[in-house]
Parts: sequence; structure tokens; C-alpha cells
Amino acid sequence: MLHDFWERRLASLERVRFLVVDDNAHMINIVKTLLRGFGVAHIFEARDATEAFHRLKHDAIDICISDYQMEVLDGVEFVKLVRNSSDSPNRYIPIIMLTAHSERSKVIAARDAGANEFCCKPVTATELHRKVVAIVDYPRPYIKTGNYFGPDRRRKQDPKYHGDERREGWSEDHRPPTNGGRKRSASAGNSAYDQDEAS
Repeated sequence: MLHDFWERRLASLERVRFLVVDDNAHMINIVKTLLRGFGVAHIFEARDATEAFHRLKHDAIDICISDYQMEVLDGVEFVKLVRNSSDSPNRYIPIIMLTAHSERSKVIAARDAGANEFCCKPVTATELHRKVVAIVDYPRPYIKTGNYFGPDRRRKQDPKYHGDERREGWSEDHRPPTNGGRKRSASAGNSAYDQDEAS
């Protein structure tokens, strides 16, 4: 039974298209090896944020994995660019941030920029797979406020909370894309953003 479960899990990731962004070629190869171990067949790479943004514009990417510390634009600035730029090709793309620095300030900076998940180096297969599964199987709704756009930063919803800052839901001018709302290829699989509406 467990073997069948993992076969189905690997098959489900086979069509998901990943972009790995890192200025370290060795780290890119490590992440690509881990992803292939999960059954991923479509992996793109970029050596900096500019190249990654170009990739997002011209390739149908489902999930992006970005290093935190890069030259020119770092990972946090890259996430902000993807989430907030007027010419961003996909503001909703899930982004996993990789970093060798696990201090709380780094985690908060990545979260507040709009990263979906945060993964510390040295990255392990178990931890990276857990982050990918969280994105694919348990997508969080996207939130638009005056100074933030990205996945809901609250991991848990409290139905008993009725304070002034309780969210009412999606605004009229801002809803997640439907299946036709983003560039896709015929080989792209069911990613977190193939849902008609985030729950």
C-alpha cells in the first residue's frame, strides 16, 4: 500500500514544471538531482533573478525554487518583483526560498516578500519534498492588502476570530486565476494554481 502511494506521488509530480534559481551551479545540480528523485521531468534553471524573470515570461513554470542570497537582486527582491511588478508574467507562481541562513529575520523577510515556503540548506530530500507537497496539495489563498500581495501568511485560520482585521475574502478586483488565467503548456501538470479558486 505504501509503495503504491509513493508511485502515485511520483507520477503526480512528473508533469510539474520547476524553475531553479541560484548563482551557484553546484547548488542547482543538487536541487535538480533531488527533484528528479521525486519524479520531476521538467526542470529549468536560471543563474540570477533577471534570467529567472525572463524564464517566467517565456516558459510555462509551475513552481519556482530560488536561492535567498544572490548577486544584484537577492531572493527576497526577486520574489517582490514576481509578486508586484506590473509586467510580472505570473504573480501567483509558488516560490520556495532556499537559504543557508535560518535566522528568524530571514524567514520573516521571505514570508513578507511573498514566498510560499522556506527551506534551509543543506537541503534534504525529505524537507524539500515536504515543501513541494505543501504547495501542490495544500495551497494557501492569496491575499492582497495595501502593502502585501502573496500567499496568506497565516498558516492557521481561527473561525472564532471576529476582529476588525478579519478578512472577508477575495476583493472584486482581485481573484486567483482560473485554468485559462495563466500561460500553460500541454505537458504542465496540476499545480497549486490549476485550482479554480483557492480554498
